[in-house]
Amino acid sequence: MGFIRHIVCAMSGGVDSSVAALLLKRRGYSVTGVFMKNWDSLDETGVCTTEKDCEDAYRVCQSLDIPFHQVTYVKEYWHEVFSKLLKEYEKGRTPNPDILCNKHIKFNHFHKYAINTLGADAMATGHYARTSQEDEEVFQQPTAPLMTLFRDRFEIRNPVRLYKCADLLKDQTFFLSQISQDALRQTMFPLAGLTKGFVKKIAAEAGFHHVLQKKESMGICFIGERNFENFILEYLEPKPGNFVSIEDGTVKGTHKGWFTLTLGQRARIGGQKDPLFVVDKDVTTGDVFVAPTTNHPALFRDTVGTDRFHWVTVDPPPELVKTKMMECHFRFHHQMPLIPCTVTLNMNGSVWVSLSRPVRALTPGQFAVLYKGEECLGSGKILHLGPSEYTLQQGRERLAAQNKEQQTPEPAS
Repeated sequence: MGFIRHIVCAMSGGVDSSVAALLLKRRGYSVTGVFMKNWDSLDETGVCTTEKDCEDAYRVCQSLDIPFHQVTYVKEYWHEVFSKLLKEYEKGRTPNPDILCNKHIKFNHFHKYAINTLGADAMATGHYARTSQEDEEVFQQPTAPLMTLFRDRFEIRNPVRLYKCADLLKDQTFFLSQISQDALRQTMFPLAGLTKGFVKKIAAEAGFHHVLQKKESMGICFIGERNFENFILEYLEPKPGNFVSIEDGTVKGTHKGWFTLTLGQRARIGGQKDPLFVVDKDVTTGDVFVAPTTNHPALFRDTVGTDRFHWVTVDPPPELVKTKMMECHFRFHHQMPLIPCTVTLNMNGSVWVSLSRPVRALTPGQFAVLYKGEECLGSGKILHLGPSEYTLQQGRERLAAQNKEQQTPEPAS
């Protein structure tokens, strides 16, 4: 066998990272499995599966006969992800901890640990995603000298691009849209060309039954599934306020804090016969505005503005730089259908995204992720929302009423 490179695989104790490690070993790499502990479950009374996940990851590494390490980023997670998360909630926004966790922890601290501490040539994860390096078979050359793959950092190179994976239902490029170019260049996604069903089949054939039986994690990144309101109130002081009707301004009930609620969700208000849905928040007064029906026009908007946009390839697409506008596709939830949009680049690096149709519950704090064909271009945090359909509708009605008044002839004296 030719030169074997050393790959550090992030092991979560789940089926995807387990199969990723298996595939790397089958391809002839020297693989080390590493489990990350990013949340101190001893401080919590809620359900947390960290110890069980670590044990499951260790068992997989044992069966593959590869080294196993555990690394702790509890302090880093608290300062760089969770503290920012709390600040976002206090500002009335709804952050995405999974995107932040990948950016600050897995593809920053863990990446540096894999390369600098463990001496790996690359890291790997069980994400369903693909890069241009896999297309170019950069990692498929076991006899190629490393210096041709990971060159001097001052040399001009083509940027590594992030693409959707084969299984579009499981594609996770959304969650990787904020990671750095340096980390992406030294990352492998062994599941890029596989479907989830086939990954499970590989796991079953390999005897990984203990990870196959686990339920997929759907909770906050590394924290698990919790009752969100109870969980967030452990860290933020309750700030009671009113639920106010967006239509007539009447008070419908009270809440424990605007940060326990997000746009589009049903408001739990005692004594209300019909359901009401959160359509807006005012952090200065503490009022949370609600409307009847889940598809009320106050929930629909077609424009968002972001902070400085993070381009996966570092620089914005040449088309956007040249004309300051570009046609592409948008999503702000992991599995929502992609929406055609027009992007406008601002002088400060932020963007405005104009959607081809109004979208329900666009939410400040979430990320506007852009796609061009198969490529994930990057993302920016949503800071500004355009007017809602309800606001525009009210404006049109007022304008029509004013025009009608002006057209009405004054009675003869």
